Amino acid sequence: MGKIWVVVRREFVERVRTKWFIISTVLGPVLMFAFIAVPLIMARRGAEERKVGVVDATSTGFGQRLAETLDQALPIQATWLPTSVDQIETAADSLVGLIGLKSIDGFVIVTDEAVDDGKAEYRGANVTSPRDMQILSNLVEEAVFTERLGRAGVDAALVRQARIPLQFRTLKVAGARTTTSSGEGSFILAYVIWLLLYMGILLYGVNVMGSVVEEKSSRIVEVLISSLRPFELLAGKIVGVGGVGLFQFAIWGVFGAVMVDRRELVFRLLGESIPGGEMPALPEVPLGTVIVFLLFFLLGYFLYAAMFAAVGAMTGSEAEARQAANVVVMLLVLPSVLMIGILNDPDGRMAVTLSLVPFTSPIAMPVRWAAAEVPAGELASSLGFLALALAAVTWVAGRIYRVGILMYGKRPGLGELVRWVRTA
Repeated sequence: MGKIWVVVRREFVERVRTKWFIISTVLGPVLMFAFIAVPLIMARRGAEERKVGVVDATSTGFGQRLAETLDQALPIQATWLPTSVDQIETAADSLVGLIGLKSIDGFVIVTDEAVDDGKAEYRGANVTSPRDMQILSNLVEEAVFTERLGRAGVDAALVRQARIPLQFRTLKVAGARTTTSSGEGSFILAYVIWLLLYMGILLYGVNVMGSVVEEKSSRIVEVLISSLRPFELLAGKIVGVGGVGLFQFAIWGVFGAVMVDRRELVFRLLGESIPGGEMPALPEVPLGTVIVFLLFFLLGYFLYAAMFAAVGAMTGSEAEARQAANVVVMLLVLPSVLMIGILNDPDGRMAVTLSLVPFTSPIAMPVRWAAAEVPAGELASSLGFLALALAAVTWVAGRIYRVGILMYGKRPGLGELVRWVRTA
């Protein structure tokens, strides 16, 4: 055990002192800040005034009323452009030239079909902006709605007054109590947990593989195993790199907690004036969620780190190792690709299956736990299957590592790997 601790300390200290660790540790909080700042900055830029033409080919004057409606709305400056149905394309060609000259941003084409069938068309340079298109679509839809009410003899103003904005609040029920976590908060928490688990397991697992390949290619491993058993070297390497991951997560967690506690100051620094009553609700992070996260991160990391170490031992170069590791990476990517399905139906067959299969449960189960209530039996089963898989994979990886670190040349095939496992 003492020799393993020496390896753990060496791996931890060497990595904490590297430029990679310092840069990535600083980059994490920077990205956290960017996740808040970028949407606000983009929203502010998106609020710039848009110049829109309304090509009116209606016979009822609806296009003129639409132009007036758009012109009164921010951030749109609308111009009424009357034309006939047979001259629409001619007018459109002229306006396309103005778009190219940046004189206008786009134009709406409306005919009698806009009111009769709800059909309208927009052509512009900013059609890829979901925010701009949603604003414009809502305004045109409201204008069509008002026009149809007027034709039916209904006062549109009275209809608007009768509308009550629905404030639909969602709260998560966990166990026998209702928590303060909203549906949006639970989704955000599940997304953050997925991101941390995926990036943490992948990055630190690949680090273990890179360390094995580096020691093997430089022949340092031949010196190390003269005083250490291969399994002691492997265990120390995996635990040491895992300790670096937990240490880095702790730093990010402290910074994230400070940002959450001082979020009003963060918004002010970004030039956003947000009253305290309108401050976005933050997801509740219960102690149980933290414990589940740490358990599955550690077990998942050890599982994948063992596999990455085996890949590194049976290859001879960094490029060859990364190519061979694609199979391992795909196992980790699978629950990430299906994460939306897990969140949409946390108790569905797919979500339950992924949270029980050892190679997908390190990500699937914590995401399910954050999104909905998970039965204690399923959580225990998931942990049990994951622990059994970890023991089996570590045993196989240890035998491959024992032989592979001293083997050079062509990468072994599946049959040769089986012989390594049987004879090591």
